[in-house]
Amino acid sequence: MISSGSPTDRIVITGIGLTSPNGNTLGEYRQALLEGRSGVRDYEIRYVGKTFAGVCDFDELRHQKRREVRRGTRAGSIAIYCANEALADSGVEWENTDRQRVGVYLGVTEHGNVETENEINEIKAYDYDTSVWSHHHNPRTVANNPAGEVTLNLGITGPHYTIGAACAAGNAGMIQGTQMLRLGECDLAICGGVSESIHTFGIFAGFASQGALADNADATKASRPFDKGRNGIVVAEGGCLYILERYQDAARRGAKIYGEIAGYAMNSDASDFVLPNPDEQSRCMRMALDRARLSADDIGVLSTHATATTSGDIQECEAVRRVFGGSTTTAINNTKSYIGHAMGAAGALELAGNLPTLTDGVVHPTINVDELDPECDLPGLVLNEPREGAKVDAILNNSFGMLGINSALIVRRV
Repeated sequence: MISSGSPTDRIVITGIGLTSPNGNTLGEYRQALLEGRSGVRDYEIRYVGKTFAGVCDFDELRHQKRREVRRGTRAGSIAIYCANEALADSGVEWENTDRQRVGVYLGVTEHGNVETENEINEIKAYDYDTSVWSHHHNPRTVANNPAGEVTLNLGITGPHYTIGAACAAGNAGMIQGTQMLRLGECDLAICGGVSESIHTFGIFAGFASQGALADNADATKASRPFDKGRNGIVVAEGGCLYILERYQDAARRGAKIYGEIAGYAMNSDASDFVLPNPDEQSRCMRMALDRARLSADDIGVLSTHATATTSGDIQECEAVRRVFGGSTTTAINNTKSYIGHAMGAAGALELAGNLPTLTDGVVHPTINVDELDPECDLPGLVLNEPREGAKVDAILNNSFGMLGINSALIVRRV
């Protein structure tokens, strides 16, 4: 039966599938966050050389055949793994699901650079003879590739596309899934964000040229948001996809519910290519709160975007201070300190790490803060050790990106 949807439909999370640098299930990932275990390791990539990265280690062949992995992309494999795991976690009877009514909406920072760099490196050995260029190149590099690979793998005939939203893409995928369910365009949404960014040297070289690539004697301590000694970003890969449904559909089948999408907002700085604008970031948070009909005091956990760049952390802290400075109930944390910056997957992974707080009341900390930067000193910061016994009814997840794209997503307990 096709639903017309409604702008007032309650949308809930019923499944989560992820791969991160420190866990391939929500349980593994959450345990690593509570134990303070970093997933950042030493890494080397062509032309750039030795650096650090958050590297995922999941079973690509769990849901794909070897020839499918060879033909596809790393982002596609990440998306396929996460989508299958999310569906299994949701308890949806997949064999009896109308796959025309399933939508796939995946946030990405960029796509196609990895495959293009690899092909150029290959033909270099043949004096740049393009006759040896792979005939798989075009389907690998089109922007909709990761979402399209999911539909091929799962036989989904409903709509699919990717949302290019820089590092706000994970939130953007969730927002898109919510909107499409409310519009009646689908009855089940697979959404979130994926990233294969560590496999392109251009990402590392670009951050290095900006003086924004992290350096440290210890890989596990390289990503250090809010710390006075922070010196840049650790690039990471990963993915986190969610199953979203209308509340009435989830309740009808007795599904477990992780939380409800209570509010969201996206806006633009319109001021700089890379420098954030606290005026617009704070406005984005306020819009999300208004749409959720919540106040700052109603938010139990604020998950920050902070990437461990000097100016970026300070600007976000200023934005947070404007909205949450008077709150005595909001705990504030950061997940990039554990896994690095997973680009298009960052927002989705960071939300997942905090969702269990709605039921267990334990807030994971920001790690690697040896000396807090005074300009990042916010009331409610949870540093280095978990905070237990918190009353958390709602989580606000910040996710911002280049070209001044901002997003805020609020999930509340059902």
